[in-house]
Amino acid sequence: MTRTMIRAALAATLLTAISAPASAQTVGVTMARADSVFLTILRQGMEARAKELPGVTVQVEDAQNDPQRQIDQVQNFIAAGVDAIVVAAVDGDGTPAMTKLATDAGIPIVYAVHPPADLDALPAKTAFVGSDEKQSGTMQTEEVCRLLGGKGAAYVLMGPLNNHSSIVRTKDIEDVLATDRCKGISIVDRQAAGWDRIEAQNVMTNWLSSSAEFDAVIANNDEMAIGAIQALKAVGRDPKSVVVAGIDATPDGLASMKDGDLDVTVFQNATAQGAASMDAAVKLAKGETVERNIWVPFELVTPANMQKYAKTN
Repeated sequence: MTRTMIRAALAATLLTAISAPASAQTVGVTMARADSVFLTILRQGMEARAKELPGVTVQVEDAQNDPQRQIDQVQNFIAAGVDAIVVAAVDGDGTPAMTKLATDAGIPIVYAVHPPADLDALPAKTAFVGSDEKQSGTMQTEEVCRLLGGKGAAYVLMGPLNNHSSIVRTKDIEDVLATDRCKGISIVDRQAAGWDRIEAQNVMTNWLSSSAEFDAVIANNDEMAIGAIQALKAVGRDPKSVVVAGIDATPDGLASMKDGDLDVTVFQNATAQGAASMDAAVKLAKGETVERNIWVPFELVTPANMQKYAKTN
């Protein structure tokens, strides 16, 4: 090979090295369900952050609320040789299996929003990014209590019965209503409505067909609160006649608050959680260390400060 050819070959190699990302990473993301408003914002937060990170590509799969499908998706990511995995879990039951699969394969796994069942014993190269659910239902119910003056009756709309967030948020409600300041508020009934607007509307419609008196509807998320509002309107009852509370401060939730129908919500920063999850996954893939639990605080949202959160969303 002539000296000129050698120089040309070296130049080509250098150009390739310069143009190629220094640390290309592929992150596999499995979302519990694609039709969730909150999880959509979470996914968008991940994707937006990935675009800001050099050489990072994202592959997103929808578990369709099926725990086994989600485990299969993790297995597929591992077989495809991704550098890291992010999971917004369907429920906690399947998380130990996913953790073991990823750990055995030497691939970092980050759980977003829904904590893994083994949260207190996560192995190396594993992390959880979310918000402390003990804050969410507590903030929500304390504000409901304040608005009701510590007296009245409430219906409670719960998420899936096996979901960690739903379980903790419902317990938060019970704990607040057991305090001296709020023990004058009783729970008329509680039912699961799967985080879903239509399911919640059906549950609320059934409650409205009874003769039970109530002063508030406390829902584990905004979608179910909106479903309750729709049911009230369908029977000609003004939602403003009761206190309606949700959690997440989604765009639709904030729009309902602007209309005067939703009285309370709690901002869970899905965009920030998505970005933090992607950051953690990429850092772990590079061999860097991250906090095992990364917390994004909840914030109370009322008509008095809702404009700030409308801009955030």
